[in-house]
Amino acid sequence: MTDSKYFTTTKKGEIFELKAELNSDKKEKKKEAVKKVIASMTVGKDVSALFPDVVNCMQTDNLELKKLVYLYLMNYAKSQPDMAIMAVNTFVKDCEDPNPLIRALAVRTMGCIRVDKITEYLCEPLRKCLKDEDPYVRKTAAVCVAKLHDINAQLVEDQGFLDTLKDLISDSNPMVVANAVAALSEIAESHPSSNLLDLNPQSINKLLTALNECTEWGQIFILDCLANYTPKDDREAQSICERVTPRLSHANSAVVLSAVKVLMKFMEMLSKDLDYYGTLLKKLAPPLVTLLSAEPELQYVALRNINLIVQKRPEILKHEMKVFFVKYNDPIYVKLEKLDIMIRLASQANIAQVLAELKEYATEVDVDFVRKAVRAIGRCAIKVEQSAERCVSTLLDLIQTKVNYVVQEAIVVIKDIFRKYPNKYESVIATLCENLDSLDEPEARAAMIWIVGEYAERIDNADELLESFLEGFHDESTQVQLQLLTAIVKLFLKKPTETQELVQQVLSLATQDSDNPDLRDRGYIYWRLLSTDPVAAKEVVLAEKPLISEETDLIEPTLLDELICYIGTLASVYHKPPSAFVEGGRGVVHKSLPPRTASNESTESPETAPAGAPSGEQPDVIPSQGDLLGDLLNLDLGPPVSGPPLATSSVQMGAVDLLGGGLDSLIGAPNFVTPPAATAPANLGAPMGSGLSDLFDLTSGVGALSGSYVAPKAIWLPAMKAKGLEILGTFTRQVGSISMDLQLTNKALQVMTDFAIQFNRNSFGLAPAAPLQVHAPLSPNQTVELSLPLSTVGSVMKMEPLNNLQVAVKNNIDVFYFSTLYPLHILFVEDGKMDRQVFLATWKDIPNENEAQFQIRDCPLNAEAVSSRLQSSNIFTVAKRTVEGQDMLYQSLKLTNGIWVLAELRIQPGNPSFTDLELSLKCRAPEVAQHVYQAYETILKN
Repeated sequence: MTDSKYFTTTKKGEIFELKAELNSDKKEKKKEAVKKVIASMTVGKDVSALFPDVVNCMQTDNLELKKLVYLYLMNYAKSQPDMAIMAVNTFVKDCEDPNPLIRALAVRTMGCIRVDKITEYLCEPLRKCLKDEDPYVRKTAAVCVAKLHDINAQLVEDQGFLDTLKDLISDSNPMVVANAVAALSEIAESHPSSNLLDLNPQSINKLLTALNECTEWGQIFILDCLANYTPKDDREAQSICERVTPRLSHANSAVVLSAVKVLMKFMEMLSKDLDYYGTLLKKLAPPLVTLLSAEPELQYVALRNINLIVQKRPEILKHEMKVFFVKYNDPIYVKLEKLDIMIRLASQANIAQVLAELKEYATEVDVDFVRKAVRAIGRCAIKVEQSAERCVSTLLDLIQTKVNYVVQEAIVVIKDIFRKYPNKYESVIATLCENLDSLDEPEARAAMIWIVGEYAERIDNADELLESFLEGFHDESTQVQLQLLTAIVKLFLKKPTETQELVQQVLSLATQDSDNPDLRDRGYIYWRLLSTDPVAAKEVVLAEKPLISEETDLIEPTLLDELICYIGTLASVYHKPPSAFVEGGRGVVHKSLPPRTASNESTESPETAPAGAPSGEQPDVIPSQGDLLGDLLNLDLGPPVSGPPLATSSVQMGAVDLLGGGLDSLIGAPNFVTPPAATAPANLGAPMGSGLSDLFDLTSGVGALSGSYVAPKAIWLPAMKAKGLEILGTFTRQVGSISMDLQLTNKALQVMTDFAIQFNRNSFGLAPAAPLQVHAPLSPNQTVELSLPLSTVGSVMKMEPLNNLQVAVKNNIDVFYFSTLYPLHILFVEDGKMDRQVFLATWKDIPNENEAQFQIRDCPLNAEAVSSRLQSSNIFTVAKRTVEGQDMLYQSLKLTNGIWVLAELRIQPGNPSFTDLELSLKCRAPEVAQHVYQAYETILKN
């Protein structure tokens, strides 16, 4: 008899009977009782009262009984944590059992018991299992580490389990490697900042070796891990692609998609001239085509992924059009997706067969599918110019069928064809006008009204046609009302004498009888234009329209690149990044494709970013928009207001002019705005001779003039977060002027104009000293570089961290907010050299508790070079001496807000090419010390 008998009983008083049976001496009776308990638990009865009795049954050699007890334990341990501790000894014992199945079972169950009290007892057994001789136990233990990390992350780190997991990547058994990779990937996802999967060519080689031998799910884990790796050059990328390609012929569709993801990502790094690139393109097509022979649900997932692949690389499937032709028994969701891909692959070579197919689809019975097919014909006309005429005649044939929804869709797409090819196909307007009465959908009515208004001079009875729409004006949708208003105004401007009454009627309906603000606004604008300046009205309303683009439904390039990194996941089905639909505390990391090989030299990898560069720490300080809104939304985004005028002596002003004009041109610096007097060097008020001799002093002047260290530009605002606007930037200081150097790139599909910038209040009063001037509109895929002069006379508010700068950038699309860290050395002023005696007195005067000590390791410079390098960033050496073979530099610097920082730099000679530095800083404002140290490290190591 089967185990179903355990589910049929519903006796009362059953608990007591079960209790007696569980404590029976007979093994068979005990096993039966545990089965009954599990059956009751499965159907939702509360059998937690039997906890101690079931736990007693753990002491058994019978594997089946042990599994049942462990199953019970997992279910009730959460509600009975104190009782669950009773089971700990058995776990520890089972982890040393000679049978590997029992050892693995014990460690698997331990991972599933989510009780804090128990976890610490389980560390020792887990440690043993991770080093077990049997690979089955090791692979189970690897997954257990990920489960334990979810319960108590700190414990896992303290016990060193993460290092053991990393060691398992080198394990001899491929399944252990796959599970270790899966566990580390899981942990890394919940802690995006930790660099757990430290991938390098050696570890990648081990993963690729394991890839050939592990199970299909193990292969998926390893392939997903490979997809997160960025090869160092195109040769390594090609080598990995060659070893991953065999996975394309796997029977499991998930393995195929994971392999496609790796290849799509690494193809970015391969030159298109390579023979291998062409071979790879050919190899990618057959597996994708094979996916379409699976069941409909899998087909749909494959099609959604293929949709992304075709947008990124249409050449992969350009010869495979026929597999996307719709079958009669395809579900509607598969049909619509296939249709979409057909249009993306449509080209001059295959347009004839595509149109023949689409015309066939337009006579189907499924209304949604027919609509999409008719729209597809229009999209083909817009995409392939040579086919436009054939498409228009196909659409006219469809209009002749007089099927209501076909006619309406055809009119909507013909409107777009008119926009793409003006003065070419207007002869069909008469046919369209015949079908005016059958239109009942807002989009079709609006399209027809647009056509009548746009070509009013060619339609004899245009006024009558528009008047017929006007009769039920208030019952129309907003879309139709707005279109009707514009069309009648166009008609009036073309035939003013015949349509004066009509235009007055529609303006009255739109402004006085309507409560829709959009309609009223447009009505009033037209009314005023017509009444004040009819010539201007004509220029505005009848202006030449830009041609519409070919593909309006393409995914934005930056989003597409991110989605390619998520092929085979939900993100690729939704066509949205995970951050758009994943909730909860887990950080979602934005992925992007590796840079092309041509630009590899100029791209700075995150690992090599200098310590003080904003990129390294940026993620920690970007506040949520909510934090910024309070201060930034009420800022005026017009040109910045300069600070209050400061009283300056005539000598100082003269000196500033001298520096501002003559020397700028002498050293070839850009024309910076003269800085406010607050930041002008004070010693310029000294006699002219001494000032200029200092400037041209051979040891220091040249260094000072060359400007302080400039960090490479980092991404401050990714295009993903700013509707296609990407901002890279860095900060510079030259000849006493601070600038923000920006690189703006338009990755959207529309032109960007009307740029403005504003800063939130910050620790040092940084503010724009001039408007953000982007002289020409920024077209799609265009990049512009500009330098924004900054002043330090803005509003001051202490930020956390101190060098945090919150910025708002406005353009014609929206206002965007981001946050960055500026390196403190841009605030070190040119008159920061202190007199020796004053330095000594000040050092003694500042309390010892204000002293902060830091170490700078492996500095590649000697004492002379250190002093010279720091001087170029306005850190001045006041005195130098040698003590016991070590050079000591005493230095001073001054910030723009008048804070002095004193430094003692002890230079310890290390190996021949590197030295270690000990830095002591004293300052009356000790919170700046950490940031000054970072500036030292950045300047000396770059």
